[in-house]
Amino acid sequence: MSGRMIVAGASLGGLRAAEQLRAAGWTGGITVIGDEPHPPYNRPPLSKEVLAGKASFDSLAFTPKASATDVEWRLSTRIVSARLADRRVELDDGAVLAYDGLVVATGMRPRRLRCPGPVAGRHTVRTIDDAQVLRGELTRPGVRVVVVGAGFIGCEVAATAVGLGAAEVTVVDPLPLPMVGPLGELLARELRARHEQRGVRFVLGAGVAGFEGGDRVTGVVLSDGSVLPAGVVVESVGSVANTEWLDGNGLDLIDGVLTDEHLRVGGRPDVVAVGDVARFPNARYDGVPRRVEHWSVPADSAKHAAKVLVGGDTGLPPFAPLPTFWSDQHDFRLQSFGAPGLGLGDVRVLDGDLAGDVLVGYHRDGRLVGVVALGGPSAARAAARYRAELLKQPALIPQGALS
Repeated sequence: MSGRMIVAGASLGGLRAAEQLRAAGWTGGITVIGDEPHPPYNRPPLSKEVLAGKASFDSLAFTPKASATDVEWRLSTRIVSARLADRRVELDDGAVLAYDGLVVATGMRPRRLRCPGPVAGRHTVRTIDDAQVLRGELTRPGVRVVVVGAGFIGCEVAATAVGLGAAEVTVVDPLPLPMVGPLGELLARELRARHEQRGVRFVLGAGVAGFEGGDRVTGVVLSDGSVLPAGVVVESVGSVANTEWLDGNGLDLIDGVLTDEHLRVGGRPDVVAVGDVARFPNARYDGVPRRVEHWSVPADSAKHAAKVLVGGDTGLPPFAPLPTFWSDQHDFRLQSFGAPGLGLGDVRVLDGDLAGDVLVGYHRDGRLVGVVALGGPSAARAAARYRAELLKQPALIPQGALS
């Protein structure tokens, strides 16, 4: 307990990992390394409250638990490489640090469009700095906004832009409906209607071929050759795992960092991964490794991974979280528990109706695997009732089956 744990990544997953290492009994040193200059903060409000000017950085910053106040934080610092066999990481300032245990918590970064045209006027939303710069753009009088990508972040940004008074807000996506991938057609159609009622325009089934403009973007060229006028473009087209620093260690980095059922990386007892960079099998559902970019995963995975790193997995059941997320758009909220994406073939209304507050259930082989509430407090209360039911379900993969 006198050595050093290194946590690679200083966002929520890194913070929770440091706290949970202490909770698991680690009394040695803990160093958290992150490339942003800011201490850990809450990211979901970036595309909503921060863009709308209703939240400051101080209101987003997390306060570490008392047990983790002795953690060393190295901010504005990037890990450029790792030698797992030697238990060493190299930093961008040339320093080489030894470790007894390593937590991979480097998360994701926004994917960017590789299209011809100007770069100025094109934005992503991943950091507090991104959101603050974009807010300045969205509050310009008469601005026309094109959001590329009709997923959760894209639709949240579109809703916020409408609320800020943008002259025109258009969402472009090659898929036929917004958020259809994770939610299915039933809710996706209703969400499109609610957005359109509040002033968002959708151009679906179309890709982006390029951008017009000189010094900055003035239009978005679609795959059919048509052009959407745009003073601001927000690219919300997915994310890329920050795993390049792990190259050369024989790991599966195809989509994040592949782990086993205890979040160990590459079969090593001294390396674990947490948060949305981890691709793990969830014993609650099946043995297929998946990344999960939901709010609950950093804390849940950090708790499990810290126990494994400090004390091993003896007697510890496989990691089997119940993913949770929410999304505020306009004046309604989406609240989800479980894994709706695994039950898109059997979607049913469980409570309420689509015209108002509604709770939708997602089933796989007759088993409820996820619920999504749309609307206000009554839908949220219904979702909470089903959350308890989901938590009571036994894991489908028994202990030891994934080893």
